[in-house]
This record gives sequence, structure tokens and C-alpha cells, in this order.
Amino acid sequence: MSKIFPNLPVPDAAGIGLRSPHISDMISRRPSAGWLEVHAENYMGDSAAVDALENLRETYPLSVHGVGLSLGSASGLDRDHLERLRSVCIRFQPGLVSEHLAWSVADGAYLNDLLPLRYDDDALDIVAANVDQLQDRLQRRVFIENLSAYIAFANSTMTEAQFLAELVKRTGCGLLLDVNNVYVSACNLDFDAKAFIDNLPADAIGEIHLAGHAVNEVEGDIVLIDDHGSRVPPAVWSLYAHVLRKIGPRPTLIEWDTEVPALDVLLGEAMWADMMAASIGFEKRGAPQIAQQPDRRFHGIELPSTSNLARGAMPAISALTTITPSVFASNSVTRRARYAV
Repeated sequence: MSKIFPNLPVPDAAGIGLRSPHISDMISRRPSAGWLEVHAENYMGDSAAVDALENLRETYPLSVHGVGLSLGSASGLDRDHLERLRSVCIRFQPGLVSEHLAWSVADGAYLNDLLPLRYDDDALDIVAANVDQLQDRLQRRVFIENLSAYIAFANSTMTEAQFLAELVKRTGCGLLLDVNNVYVSACNLDFDAKAFIDNLPADAIGEIHLAGHAVNEVEGDIVLIDDHGSRVPPAVWSLYAHVLRKIGPRPTLIEWDTEVPALDVLLGEAMWADMMAASIGFEKRGAPQIAQQPDRRFHGIELPSTSNLARGAMPAISALTTITPSVFASNSVTRRARYAV
């Protein structure tokens, strides 16, 4: 019989990914964190980690993130894997469930990676059918995550953002916006990261991911690798600020999967995300009042334009959020898009 956990919706605050080096520390300290996210595939059996998650689930809201369902597979979903995912959801009663816009299974072979799709009507039919099956089986809305990309298919007929928007229309699914993935893809394939975000249906975005990435030089080109192995870089924070200004706060995860740091480092990144959201919320509430109520005591004195004060944000955060996110994209060596056929 499944355990009944407290009803803890995932809040519009920052959470962290639960990683094995931190489990004992999390159980003993119960530090302040908005929520936890786990990879579904790590909790599909019985283990000490599963027992630990049941313990932590008493305290923290939970998001379950799948990495192995292969929504882009033309042969359909693996029914056994789907049933295991369903069992995880029944057992832990998460507030959010998500998967990737990717494929990783072909002809019975499982590839240990999340591979991009060709974005056209045929692929959309396949993914929509798989998402319908997934949501029907789980009896809930599932959030689909955009990929980080290093190649683009020459015969795609739509962008990834257009593909995701159509997927939302067809299936009613939600979107998990990975801001780091947008930045990595934009730099590698030379497109406008903000335009990508602006073309997504804002109301469908129910979760956000933030992470670090590696910067590599390959034969004279700069290639960004989505390795989740470092702090969130300033350019990704800046793009996150753009998202907050456009759609407001959402549940936001700090992902860190390689070179996992001390728990307090991860919590510090989450705290920074919360501070940025609070700062921009303050900015959006306070800026019109400043503009509409000029202080007559300063008549004749030239004051800085409020538009140049990052619109009332906390100074340190406002400085960070004005960093140009396309710093690598503007480098000529990254302007060469990579195509596959």
C-alpha cells in the first residue's frame, strides 16, 4: 500500500536536485529549500535511496524528472518503462512530472544520451501521440523540456520553440523551460536565445531549470557543453532575468550532476535564484510608482534615468542581470551553425 504524503504543491521558488552525496546531510539538517527534484529512473526499484526519499518527501515538495522515456521514438513508448514511471508517481505523489523532447531508443537499442529531433510535422505527430499516451497513463499534465543542442537538422521545417508551442496546442502538456539549454543551443547554433523564449506559450511554462555548462574550443570554434558541472554562469542568470520579467516566477531548479559540490554551495545557488526573483518582482511592482510620482524636492537637479537603474532592482543583482547573454554567440568563431542531414 502506498504511503500517504502531505499535500505539498511545488512552489514558485527555487529547489535543488537531490544527489546521493547530499542525502544524509539533507535528512539530518533539513535545510531550507523550496523543493526537491529527482530523476525517476533512480527510484524505480527498492533501495536505501528510495527509503531516504520517502523520508524527505515528508518535508519537501517533489518534482519527478524522467530521462529515459524517449518521447521521440517512432516505435512508441516502452510500456514497461512507462509503468515503472507510473509506479514512481504513485509512490511519491510528486507535484510536478517532466520529460525531455528527445529520443534515446531505436530498434531495441538504448542510447545513454538525449538526442535531438528533426522538427517537422511527422516528428510532431509522433511526439504528440507519445505525450498523449504518457499523460493518459499518468492521469496528469506532464511538462516537456527543451534540449541543449550541438547540431541542427537541415530539413527541419520549424524551430524547436515552434515545435514545443504546437505540442502544447495538440496535447495540453506543459513546458519545462531549461534556460541553460536555451543558452547553450543558441550559442552553438547561432540563434537569438530571447526570441526562442518569447516564442514559447508563457502560460504553459510550469518549471524552469538552471545549470552551468562547459566552454570548449574545438578546431577553432567555441562549443558549449551542457555538463551541469559548475555554478550557473552570469549569462544564464541574465537570461533567467529575462524570463522572470516576461512570465514571472516559476518553480526553478538548480541542476548540478557532475563535480557535485558541497550541499551548501547548491543551496546558495538556489538562494540566489530566489533573490533574483524577489528583486525582479520588486522591480515590476515599484518601477511604475517611481515613474508616475516625481519627487518635487529634486526639481532642476539632473537625476539618473530610472530606466538606467535596472528599474529599482537590488544593485548587485541588477548589475548581473544586465550582462549580455549572447557574449559567446557574438564571437565570430561561433557563428557557424552545425547541420546534420
